[in-house]
Amino acid sequence: MHRSQKLSAPQHQRDLAAHEGAPSMSHNDTRPLFNFSQLGLSAGHPKPAPALKHSKITYFEVEILDVQSKKQICIVDKVSPSSTLLDVKHKFHKACPQWYPSRVGLQLERNGPYLKDSINIQSLAVSSIITLYFTDLGQQVRWTTFFLTEYTGPLLIYLLFYIRLSTIYDQVESRKYFRHPVVHLACFCHCLHYIRHLLETLFVHKFSGGHTPLKNMIKGCAFYWGFTSWIAYYINHPRYTPPSFGHRQVSFAALAFLMCEAGNHFINVALAHQNNSGLKACFPSPTYNPFTWLFLLVSCPNYTYEVGSWISFTVMTQTLPVGIFAFLMVIQMSLWAQKKHKLYLKRFNPEVRRKAAMIPIIF
Repeated sequence: MHRSQKLSAPQHQRDLAAHEGAPSMSHNDTRPLFNFSQLGLSAGHPKPAPALKHSKITYFEVEILDVQSKKQICIVDKVSPSSTLLDVKHKFHKACPQWYPSRVGLQLERNGPYLKDSINIQSLAVSSIITLYFTDLGQQVRWTTFFLTEYTGPLLIYLLFYIRLSTIYDQVESRKYFRHPVVHLACFCHCLHYIRHLLETLFVHKFSGGHTPLKNMIKGCAFYWGFTSWIAYYINHPRYTPPSFGHRQVSFAALAFLMCEAGNHFINVALAHQNNSGLKACFPSPTYNPFTWLFLLVSCPNYTYEVGSWISFTVMTQTLPVGIFAFLMVIQMSLWAQKKHKLYLKRFNPEVRRKAAMIPIIF
């Protein structure tokens, strides 16, 4: 019975500490317990966060003035140094809802160029206040919408003349005169040209969300749609006469047209691949594709092929409206090629210096 009431060693030690050892415990013996309790308190109560240091970020104020009257329109404040000009346009749009970002043109000087949306606002700063001049660019449309509208019109308009609507041609003459094979071939080539443009607009060209004034689209559509109506009216007319040299002239011109269309497509693909790959340190070089070898002679071979297509179409159909349109295209393409050639000279001087812009030796 005595053995059954005997306490175990651990329990006996705990009782002894509770009755005798606790008051007489030395200072050194209490240190572990104190440290343990302090650790528990520090774990249960997190330390207060350190005080935040004063921010050294400098914000800018952008003062926007009217380009004509020089009157202040608004002030965009708290613009961070990492902001772009597009960010400023969005804040300006919040202050003035009638001008959305694509409609806003900003300049450092009244007669200076419009600043790009991607430019960093800190690169424009001379002090904490930046003054910019505002110009209303008018109603804007996306580049994709611009080209799709411009190229869809000629495709549909030509087909309306090709089926010889009764409202356009006399039905008696339409049944009387036999259609020459070149009429069908011209319709195929004309449709192929604009279908290629539409597909490249959707799947090849990258416009990076740019915009252009609506008035430019109206002028472009008036030019292409108007000339297409004139061209299609003459080629599909019941009294249309075939080319002077017959089948040989048509075949040679059609082959040249198809080669120029293929060359234009491969050049556009090469240029798009250069822009998407990010390797912009050198000018596009010819590949194993023979259609890209024109890069050795000119800096804008896509314009060369475009002009070649319309000259070939002129020879194939032998009509005055096509000849006038081809002549105007040569002038327009040469102007665009010269402008782009100057930009290439600034970026790729060694590669482009000995090349012509569009046509070897001439341009």
